[in-house]
Amino acid sequence: MVLDCAIAGAPVSGLAATPEGEGSVPVFDVAIAGGGIVGATVACALRGSGLKVAVIEALPQATAARQAQAYAFSLLSGRIFRGLGLWETVRSRLETFTRIRLSDGDWPDVVEFEPADLGTAELGYVAEHSVLLSALHQAMNDAPEITWLCPAAVTGVTYGEEFAEVAIAPKAELSGEALPQKLRAKLVVAADGGRSPLREAAGIGTRGWGYWQSCIVAAVRPERSHDQVAYERFQASGPFAILPLGDTCRIVWTAPHAEAQALAALDDEQFLAQLERRFGPQMGKLTLLGRRHTFTVRLMQSDRYCRPRLALVGEAAHNCHPVGGQGLNLGIRDAAALAETIQTAIAQGEDIGSVAVLRRYDRWRRWGNWTILGFTDVLDRLFSNQIWPLMAVRRLGIFALKRIKPLKVFSLKLMTGLLGRLPALAR
Repeated sequence: MVLDCAIAGAPVSGLAATPEGEGSVPVFDVAIAGGGIVGATVACALRGSGLKVAVIEALPQATAARQAQAYAFSLLSGRIFRGLGLWETVRSRLETFTRIRLSDGDWPDVVEFEPADLGTAELGYVAEHSVLLSALHQAMNDAPEITWLCPAAVTGVTYGEEFAEVAIAPKAELSGEALPQKLRAKLVVAADGGRSPLREAAGIGTRGWGYWQSCIVAAVRPERSHDQVAYERFQASGPFAILPLGDTCRIVWTAPHAEAQALAALDDEQFLAQLERRFGPQMGKLTLLGRRHTFTVRLMQSDRYCRPRLALVGEAAHNCHPVGGQGLNLGIRDAAALAETIQTAIAQGEDIGSVAVLRRYDRWRRWGNWTILGFTDVLDRLFSNQIWPLMAVRRLGIFALKRIKPLKVFSLKLMTGLLGRLPALAR
């Protein structure tokens, strides 16, 4: 069977009949579309496996690493980076948080999670995009088995019985060197984002919905120290998260679309006045840093994470509400799980692009991700309202969470990624 999938209207030619390696078409074992954090994690996790890996990315490395984003970085993600040999590179540039305070509006009961609840030294980290991606890029650049094709875009894929042929549109004026216009690979990995052209071209459907909310992301410098505390405050309009980072804090403010648009339209002084009312007085006066960013919120789950010769990872496979800071961490787990599935298949002499192999990855990650997607959805819906029966339920839940230790530990393990099957890199 040969299936042609064209992306963005670009035509794709049929598979050549020449054997692998013959002619001018380069041959790889794995081709990764997307060199962001998740795609780069897949590549780094395959170092030393004996596989030739190509990473196709539209942005130059320096440009991609300059994105001014920060993420909650879970204990499990930290263990995966340790398994990749990158922990010492990034650790000193991450902010550790040693407490999480969870509250519901003005309700006096507050749940405090502490490292003693897990028997760990910390509860998680806050990581800047540039720190994580630069470390991954350096590891990829130092690995001779990884070929970085950048800046370039995948314009189409033809899936065949034994390999896939990937059509590439190089941006030669930026690359400084000639890039191939096509390559062949036993497996294509789609790490190309929530609107994944590879997923759509392969006919993989999705389920989900857009929320009634948008998120405003901002950075502030507080007058007093954050004391390494992360806050998740639930309000009727939506969650409000405060993440510590150096001498600053990152804010993720969720609100209904109209309210978020009104907040985004305020000038900096007006916005800061609104923010200080929501933030509270615990850190003193706030100074707004840089620009604010607004994005809509949606939940999405792909109907499957694979088809023959194709695997989906990260936001190409799923998307969740930002409450709890789970999004990037799910993608990093996908990357580690897929790499482990591939390496196990190699050890057993199997075809890494076969559906039999890729379904193991699908079963592992799709059902595990459903748990987190459902958890974040219930959290947002349960807390983002003023319906009295639901208010009573959630406040009873906070009462129980605060006082029943096994329930508290279970919730904390779920949030930190330590519940369920762990990839070998994290063990």
